[in-house]
Formats: sequence, C-alpha cells, structure tokens
Amino acid sequence: MKSQNPFYRTIIHPADLVSFRINELESDLLILAEKDLSQEATVALKQQRKYLTDYITNHPDFYYSFSPVPVEDNSPQVVKMMAEAAWLTNTGPMAAVAGALAQMVGRLLALQSPRIIVENGGDIYLQCDRPAVIAIYAGQSPLSLKIGIRIPVASTGLGIATSSGTVGHSYSFGKADAVTVVCGSAALADAAATAIGNLVTPSENWEWIESELKHFPFVEGVVIIAGKKMLVWGKIEIVSL
Repeated sequence: MKSQNPFYRTIIHPADLVSFRINELESDLLILAEKDLSQEATVALKQQRKYLTDYITNHPDFYYSFSPVPVEDNSPQVVKMMAEAAWLTNTGPMAAVAGALAQMVGRLLALQSPRIIVENGGDIYLQCDRPAVIAIYAGQSPLSLKIGIRIPVASTGLGIATSSGTVGHSYSFGKADAVTVVCGSAALADAAATAIGNLVTPSENWEWIESELKHFPFVEGVVIIAGKKMLVWGKIEIVSL
C-alpha cells in the first residue's frame, strides 16, 4: 500500500511534464519527466538501494555514524557520493542518503528524458533546459510557501535540499523551520542542509551563522527560515509566491 502523498506535492505544477510516483521501502520519490518512466525508475531505485543496503550490511558504521566514514575505492557510486558529501560537510553519510538516491535515479532517467526532476523527501535532483521555481515549505513559519527559489537552466544537473528542525522526520540538532541549499550535487546539498541547519539554535545568532557559511564554498546559495526571520546567502534568487 502506498503511503499518503505529502501535501506539498499537491501544489506542484509540472507544466508539460509527466508526473509519477514510485515507492521502495523507506524511499518515496515523486518524478517529473517528459514521459512516463515509472518502470525504469523503479528498477533504478531498487538497484541503488540494494547497492546501499548491501554495503551497510558489511559496514554498519556507515549507517550509524554522525561523522564522516572512509570507504573503499571500489565501493558503489551511491556510497562514494554519500561519503564525499559527509567529508565535505562534517556529517554522517546518511545525512546525504535522500539526495544521493534522487541524484542517482535522476541521472539514469535523464538518459531518456533530458528534462527530469526527482523529489525524495523534500530533496530534489533537477536537470532541465528551462528555469523552474522551487517553493520552500517551512512548517508554521508565516513565510512557509510564500517564497520560492528561481532556478535557472540546469542542463548538467543541480541539487536543492531542505532540512528542518521543526518539520519532518530527519534528524537535526538545529531549530530552523527550513534550511534550503542549492548546490551542484543533490547528495552534497542534502548533507549541507543538515550541517547548516545544525547551526541554527534558539539564540539565532545570524551574524555568526553567516560567518560560518564560508566553510561551505561548494554551495551556490542558502535560505534559512526561522519563524518570521529569513537569511539569504550566496548566488540565489528569491521570488514571491
């Protein structure tokens, strides 16, 4: 039985793209493509999850660690992608799992659909030849779904990830309603959103948070929302919805 579709998916406007949803255990992906690739997407997701679960069976620390974990050169690509994201953001590898799976599936589907969007638990891999607007859901914040990020042409792929200390099931030490990161990699965006989200404490020292963002030079832009406050950093275009 399929789980209930997250409400934010009901406000997506896919234009002329075909929308379909696939599920495999904990993974629940919404995919927009030029044609229905649900069968191909299901095969790709199952394969990537098998690579990951087989690796975790033999390396349980990869799953449980909250710090970077070294991996072998012959590890599956999804594992190496998560490990690299963890090293760059000083998080555990699983902080990048949703983005990594979205990216691996998205890249495989892009071979058959040049325009592809894969959303996995709020983390997105986007490859498109035209601009798109990504809305930001920030729980009970009055800014929730009132602003979005305009994404320019991303023909080589882009990651957009959101972490929250007040919404969803993801583990976060922070108290932000939403931390949205735009990055060249969905796996890296996912891990960076977690790491940056951990910086947002109840004291909301925005000057200190902004100074810490220099440790994330691989990030193109960040939006942090906490209650009525918002911090925008980097090369990012905010639009009203």
